[in-house]
Amino acid sequence: MPSDKVSGGIDESFNTFFAETGAGCHVPRAVFVDLEPTVVDEVRSGAYRQLYHPEQLISGKEDAANNYARGHYTIGKKIVDLVLDRIRKLADQCMGLQGFLVFHSFGGGTGSGFTSLLMERLSGDYGKKSKLEFSIYLAPPPEVVTHNPDYVRITIYWG
Repeated sequence: MPSDKVSGGIDESFNTFFAETGAGCHVPRAVFVDLEPTVVDEVRSGAYRQLYHPEQLISGKEDAANNYARGHYTIGKKIVDLVLDRIRKLADQCMGLQGFLVFHSFGGGTGSGFTSLLMERLSGDYGKKSKLEFSIYLAPPPEVVTHNPDYVRITIYWG
């Protein structure tokens, strides 16, 4: 896991969003989550895979079929403890945790249902720490599809 140690010559504000690994690499203080593995697997094996710590790329085994209830009450419950554990590990490495930035879509089971569950649990675990949500709205029909590559690009760009 990355640490909160300050690198010589690097502005401390850089360490707000990035942490230094034992090998001296800087990785984002971020956890990427999807209930189905396809998109996260693309990050794991893609051109920028070295930018992310593998423990912070989390995916489930099946999608929530664009269903809020499956993302919140069934499929999401199987993975939320793992996600919170990874978030806790990152938070424990912070010298002065101020809060969380959560980027998600409003559609699908992960974006809506799982994010709702995660926000509930973050509120319970971290009380009054700030939790800022940045939401991606769906395009009007007929553009709405389960895995619209444009939504992935927007989320990665703004995330």
